[in-house]
Formats: sequence, structure tokens, C-alpha cells
Amino acid sequence: MGGVNGNVWVDDWQMQCCGEPFQIGSTVSWTLHPADRDWLTRVLGEETAATIDWSEEHHSDESPDALRVEARVIGISAVHARVELLPGENIHHPVGGVLTPTTSADGWDPDRGDLKFTGYVVTLTTDQ
Repeated sequence: MGGVNGNVWVDDWQMQCCGEPFQIGSTVSWTLHPADRDWLTRVLGEETAATIDWSEEHHSDESPDALRVEARVIGISAVHARVELLPGENIHHPVGGVLTPTTSADGWDPDRGDLKFTGYVVTLTTDQ
């Protein structure tokens, strides 16, 4: 088990598929992969994306970059974003995300008008 202190991206679909609900104070055992900063920058903006080093992952094959952690959740923000068709692409992407602090996560946060629920930014600590 490795250690991590900081922000982790958790996709809505990962939680909905096979994630376990958690709350502030929960201890989680997750497999983390390096975050996709380009994607996170589109969703959250450069400043917020720069604070996220890892993404929680259930479905990727193990890789040398993967980190298995057991950590305590000390912060959760739900992310809601507009969904737009980006130039030159034929799939929609979330953009312009808004973070809303929350105390728990189950993967099913409701949309907020034209802002679609996209995932969570979760702050973890391995400090006791």
C-alpha cells in the first residue's frame, strides 16, 4: 500500500458501476492511476486540475504507474459541468465544471439544471 495526501478524481460512472459509497471520515482502499490533466483542465480549469494528481480506477489493467492506497477521506466536492461537443470531435465532453462541497458520495448526485453530474474531487490523507 502506498501513501497519498491530496486530491483524487473519481468518475461518476466508476462509482455508479462498482464504487462503494463513502463519506468524510471514511477509510477507502483504492487503486489510483495518474490523473489525465488535459481532460481535467477542460472540466475544471487549469488551477483546480493542477491540484489533482490521481484518478481512482476500477477498470484499467494494473500498470507500473498504479498506486494502491488506503487513506482517510477528509474532503469531497461534487462536480457538475456543461456537456458540449468539442470542435473536431464527435462525442460530448464535460466543460466548465463547478465544485460543490458535500459530506458523502454515492455516484448518483442529481444534475443541476443544464449542469450534469460528472464526478467527485476527493481529498485523501494517509496521516493519522
